[in-house]
Amino acid sequence: MSLPPPATPGPPRTPLAAVSSIKAKLGLLVVASVVTAVVLTLLGAAADVSPWLVLPVSVALALGVTQLLAAGMVEPLRRMAEVSRAMARGDYSGRVRTTSTDEVGRLAAAFNTMAEDLEAVDRERRDLIATVSHELRTPLTAMTALLENLADGVVPADGDHLEAALAQAQRLGRLTDDLLRLSRLEAGVVDLDRREVALRDLVEVSAAEVASAGRDGRTAVEIAPDLVVRADPDRLRQLLVNVLDNAGRHAPAGTAVTVTGGSDGRSWWLEVVDAGTGVAPQDRERVFERFGTDGAGGTGLGLAIARWVAALHGGTLRFLDPVGGTGARLRLEVPVTTRAAAPAAPDVPDAPAVPARPSPQEAAVTTTAPVPHPTVPEAPEQVRTAPGLDGLFGRFWPEPGLPPGLRTVLAAAAAGVVAGAALSFTAPGITWTLVAVVSGAAALATARRRREPWTLGCAGLALLLVLPMTLLDAWWVQMLCLVAAAAVFLCGVTGVRTVPGILLTGLSWPLASLRGLPWFARSLRLAGSGARTPALVRTAAWSLLGLGVFGAIFASANPVFGSWVDQLVPSLTFNDLVGRAFLACFVFAVTLGAAYLALNPSEVDLLGARRPQPLANRFEWLVPVLVVDLVFVSFIAAEARALVGGSAYIRETTGLTYAEFVHQGFGQLTLATALTVLVVWVASRRAGDTRDDRRWLLGSVGLLCTLTLLVVVSALRGMAVYQDAYGFTTLRLFVDVFEGWLGFVVLAIMVAGVARRGRWLPRVALVSGAVGLLGLAALNPDAWVAGRNLDRYEATGRIDLRYLQDLSADAAPVIAQRLPADVSRCVLQYLPWNEMRADTLDDARAWNLARSRAEGPLADLGLLPTQEQTSYAVGTAGPTDPCAGVWEAFGE
Repeated sequence: MSLPPPATPGPPRTPLAAVSSIKAKLGLLVVASVVTAVVLTLLGAAADVSPWLVLPVSVALALGVTQLLAAGMVEPLRRMAEVSRAMARGDYSGRVRTTSTDEVGRLAAAFNTMAEDLEAVDRERRDLIATVSHELRTPLTAMTALLENLADGVVPADGDHLEAALAQAQRLGRLTDDLLRLSRLEAGVVDLDRREVALRDLVEVSAAEVASAGRDGRTAVEIAPDLVVRADPDRLRQLLVNVLDNAGRHAPAGTAVTVTGGSDGRSWWLEVVDAGTGVAPQDRERVFERFGTDGAGGTGLGLAIARWVAALHGGTLRFLDPVGGTGARLRLEVPVTTRAAAPAAPDVPDAPAVPARPSPQEAAVTTTAPVPHPTVPEAPEQVRTAPGLDGLFGRFWPEPGLPPGLRTVLAAAAAGVVAGAALSFTAPGITWTLVAVVSGAAALATARRRREPWTLGCAGLALLLVLPMTLLDAWWVQMLCLVAAAAVFLCGVTGVRTVPGILLTGLSWPLASLRGLPWFARSLRLAGSGARTPALVRTAAWSLLGLGVFGAIFASANPVFGSWVDQLVPSLTFNDLVGRAFLACFVFAVTLGAAYLALNPSEVDLLGARRPQPLANRFEWLVPVLVVDLVFVSFIAAEARALVGGSAYIRETTGLTYAEFVHQGFGQLTLATALTVLVVWVASRRAGDTRDDRRWLLGSVGLLCTLTLLVVVSALRGMAVYQDAYGFTTLRLFVDVFEGWLGFVVLAIMVAGVARRGRWLPRVALVSGAVGLLGLAALNPDAWVAGRNLDRYEATGRIDLRYLQDLSADAAPVIAQRLPADVSRCVLQYLPWNEMRADTLDDARAWNLARSRAEGPLADLGLLPTQEQTSYAVGTAGPTDPCAGVWEAFGE
């Protein structure tokens, strides 16, 4: 017993393949995505998850559900585009495989039919060329050889040899004539002039024409002289000449070709019979094909032309079984009621389709106008319509043949799992640094520029910037460093060089979740012939359902089995479980977005690389810069006058103390410094390239930068005076660092202008800002500010204890060491509630060096957190507050 052959695997069946309407599918996709988003939002709200975490996760998972359900929905369209491009290159073998029953599926079926027809036409075209070449080569070769012999004198130029050359030329003429007639018929360029025709006379004239062409044998015509039919005499004569010539070639020598005809009132007919070898039943249709010759010496086009003429008259032409069993019997039958009819393509096997014509009853009696074939102009090859997201993102973010990245997706998923399992919810700590490092490593591993020094340097700088989440407790430093780490890392993997590019890099990160959807689908094979993720998802869902249902049943039925389950399953609350699931999805999404951006960097420098047209008139940019210079000169003069006049002049002029005077304009000076950088950037881009333009630019901008540096020095000096008078704060320290960084950028602009190396400025500004932030974190701002305020207290006896209470655990060791125990206890009593809660200290995932260092001093003061102390600390100081005396003693 033989086994059946294995079945060819068909296209994957998508979740919505059974829906027969594209509108219904789109509606189901919208419903599924909306339901997913709503369910996740309600679940997050029930578990008290932050809306800032619920929103992006809900949107991302809704997109994922849409992508999963729509798997394969547009794959037929993509496949049609690929097959169409292949057809343009001459490959007609491609087909679209789909199980969809909607409009796209029906379009795919029609597309496949069209592809099959085009493939058949292309095959026939190649066969036609090959056959015509073969048919023309034989007489041409013979005639060329004979003419060469005649020219060389090898053979005499007598009548026999010239007649042989003439015969070959006539054969070529007949072949060419047949080809031209057939091409005219196929193109629909026909003229039917129906008239009353005496059929016998027409047959005799046609037979005489065949005989005059040199065909041996005779023709016996057995048709009544009074038989008159309505037909086009020229076309009917064309048919008769071809069939009589064909019969004469096959009829044995000494035999006659018999032509009979008649009419039964409904149709008239003709039969051509010869005594030759006949036509086998299996070949009776093939001989009507173009070049369907049986090797008897004809071109194989005569019978094809004859059938077309019969079809033009609305009749049929076919071979019948011969009477007596020998010979060939060809019958033409035409309805007498037919006026004019055009052939349909199926009437001629394997012939290309011709334009549709009226039915026999509706056709006109005389001429049928030719129907021209429509021509479609070819689009220029360089014009291409980018499909899908390629058209949406354009040149800003192309995706040139990006291969699937399953490993990248798995690495991002691993980062999400690590975050969901290890990240602490109580406070930032060591696991926050761990998750940031794992996410960055997953993205860096797939970065296209991962071996470039700039990328590696930015990755190392980003690694240093995430360390403060483990080393420090000040949340504002942690968050600034985390944001800076992400910015530096992304600028490193994209290779950005311009200021607009740096800004666009930040926008590219969230956009990567949309731009990378096709790549994500290819990586997981959500669509296409190799799609397997839908099956994997269904398998995982059913497996988890079976595990949960039967595991719960058996755990409740057997205490031993239940104890095993308790040991394997972690004891998580509902809120904790949901929150960690949201967190894992969020980290997976942001890591995958960063990885895609690293693998396929967006062209972020497109805007920055476009330098605008220089202004035609130099004064258009020079005069504004000089005006700004004049304003700066005036301001510096006022600052110098206040410095020379001292406090007395300032109080007399403004009514302010010197400290209040220098503090009042610090914010404005910082803004002026930042705007100076913008003015320099705009002026350098709109100035011309001539030598005079460069000189004026260096002079005016150099003066502006010099005055800006004086403003920076004035601002920093003023802030120092104010801090000496009113104390130090972390905000004042941060703006000092920020103003100093702006001064460094201005100085870098001056150096770059002289050295003409402006293209390095954005990277210098980025790296210097990150290094400045690292220096601020290394300074430990909260501890430094506490120490400076305590220095001021020791020098002046003035201190703001209320402000010290707002500092983080970073300042706890300094405060406990330098203040008396009772004062330190009053200052730090609120610290356990803010930063050192019991759940934070007990959570190993939230371990932090600053909080660890603060535990010792707090324990010595009896301030280690408990639930009771926490409730006490939340209370507001009142008449029974034991620290009331401390506040009074320090003037609070």
